[in-house]
Amino acid sequence: MSFRSENTRMVRKLVVVAAGMFAFGYALVPMYQAICEFTGINILALAEREVPGVGSVGKNVRLPDNTQVDLTRTITVEFDANSRGPWEFKPAQRSVQVHPGELTTVMYEFQNVQNRRMSAQAIPSYAPRQAAAHFNKVECFCFNQYTLEPGEKKEWPVAFVVDPKLSKDVTTITLSYTFFEVGGKTPPAPAGGTAQAPLQPEKVGS
Repeated sequence: MSFRSENTRMVRKLVVVAAGMFAFGYALVPMYQAICEFTGINILALAEREVPGVGSVGKNVRLPDNTQVDLTRTITVEFDANSRGPWEFKPAQRSVQVHPGELTTVMYEFQNVQNRRMSAQAIPSYAPRQAAAHFNKVECFCFNQYTLEPGEKKEWPVAFVVDPKLSKDVTTITLSYTFFEVGGKTPPAPAGGTAQAPLQPEKVGS
């Protein structure tokens, strides 16, 4: 057998091997897609779309539903502010509509309009009374005491979730805050509300 014949056979074998590798690589895409769809993890997107808070995902990807949110109900949450002293205190918005189980954040605004430093804290209350046990605050400025300089402004968030176990008879909840100066007399809760006890006073530097 001549040297040229051996080279020809070797080239043919290499061509067959290369064609086989190309075919195998080409077949991987539908195979992988079939496996992903079968297992429910379909990350091969035929087209992509942007989902807020998630990023770019394929159109065939099913995002998990939050089964804790009751989309069949809508509750109006109203916000109120009571000041026990010469300062400005108010919610950034008067009401929102939420679904039970849905995380919602609102802001409260405060300004010390006095010409002296002050330390203050807020007490929350709820109406109707039975809503208090089902109004879960994830973040709230009422958990802390604050010291503000003369003229200083602050914005504080309230992040909350209304428990889906809340009676279906309740369609409106009023969240009211009473803001008072630390060291003074603790004010009573607004009429018709159920107040939470304030935290123990902390030492605040002068």
